[in-house]
Amino acid sequence: MPVPGQQQGRPGRDQGRHQIDGDHRRAPLTATGTPVRVVPAGTTLGAYARHPATATGAGPQGGDTVEDTEPRSTEPSSTEPKAADGAQPSPVPKKRKRLRRTRRIALAVLLVLLVPLLTAETALRINYMGDPADGTYTRNRDAIWLGHAWVDGRKDDADLAAFARRVKATGIRDLYVHTGPMEHDGTLPKSLYPKARWLVDAVHREMPGVRVQAFLGDVLATESPDGMRLEKAATRAAVVDSARQVLDVGYDGVHLDLEPLHSGDRNYLSLLDDVRAVTRARDAQLSVAAHQIDPLPGFHSFWGTVAGHPKWWSQAFFGQVARRVDQIAVMSYDTMQPLESLYGGYVAQQTALALEATPPTTHLLMGLPFYHENRFGHWNHAETVAAAVRGVRLGLSRTDADRERFGVAAYIDFAATEEDWASYRDGWVR
Repeated sequence: MPVPGQQQGRPGRDQGRHQIDGDHRRAPLTATGTPVRVVPAGTTLGAYARHPATATGAGPQGGDTVEDTEPRSTEPSSTEPKAADGAQPSPVPKKRKRLRRTRRIALAVLLVLLVPLLTAETALRINYMGDPADGTYTRNRDAIWLGHAWVDGRKDDADLAAFARRVKATGIRDLYVHTGPMEHDGTLPKSLYPKARWLVDAVHREMPGVRVQAFLGDVLATESPDGMRLEKAATRAAVVDSARQVLDVGYDGVHLDLEPLHSGDRNYLSLLDDVRAVTRARDAQLSVAAHQIDPLPGFHSFWGTVAGHPKWWSQAFFGQVARRVDQIAVMSYDTMQPLESLYGGYVAQQTALALEATPPTTHLLMGLPFYHENRFGHWNHAETVAAAVRGVRLGLSRTDADRERFGVAAYIDFAATEEDWASYRDGWVR
């Protein structure tokens, strides 16, 4: 903000010292007895009231006296104090103008930021209106992310039996079981998943038709110095070897979740090509967890500039990823939306954008928030399973209601509540 200028003089002290009729001196009188105003030498008349010339016809000169022929008032001529020795009055009006200008600029900036935001949020609210089309329910191609406890020995046969009963009447056909995380160099320690073989065999026995995919992830060094670096060919080769490693255990597929992955990353696309060559040779699935799509064209670039985190992918890049995999699951949560209706409208928009970019030969899934947090990026009261399911159905209805390879993916089993499961069943499974 601009810094106000300093006051040019202290009128209270200067006035007391330079009173014309003070105790120490008295103004001279003209022949008629009227007071004479004394003009300091070298001072223009602009600082004083102008008076007519004296009887001699001479105008005022530096140091001369001028006869005051006008009646004098005992009241001050102005409410603004006059500084002594020709100094200008205090610049209070200039300060006020500066303050008003600053306020106007701040208001303009606020409007520039708020108007587009309010417009976008209004559009999301409108997007949540209407009724989903008939038939926009599960295609029995849903999935769920499972925690690491299923492969490190914390779960047993009783847990699996209970889980099988829960999902039996749903559309869940793929389990993304956390088997990593991988090391930053792309390798995967076998000590991380000692019970993986037990789980795969038990699921195939107790839940026929359900596939078990190894959920492999890591943090990328895209926004910090630490993490996996996909630009290194050796790292990508190690990830491919890790994929072979889990397929050797018996997994039905590989599910990659590498974050934060920036839009347009060619090294990631190269990695997908290499891993898919392995999964196809094994008749296994390759699936990925995908970032959300730009809600406005180029929004990931804007957000990357202002926040340092280009959270979204361009729709074109999303399509490039979708064409290289068997399944693509959108992480349609952590959206920063403050209201349930806005979140639902956002999910409807994301569903439509993803359907437009995903070829019908690729299985598209939209994420459901089976977890509960309250922070800036995720408001528990807004990001509900019910709102997500309704948003998915609305987006599906408006874009491709008959898409066969489509489903929802719940994140994550260990944080899910009975209300989450009920909202999924009632809103999507029917």
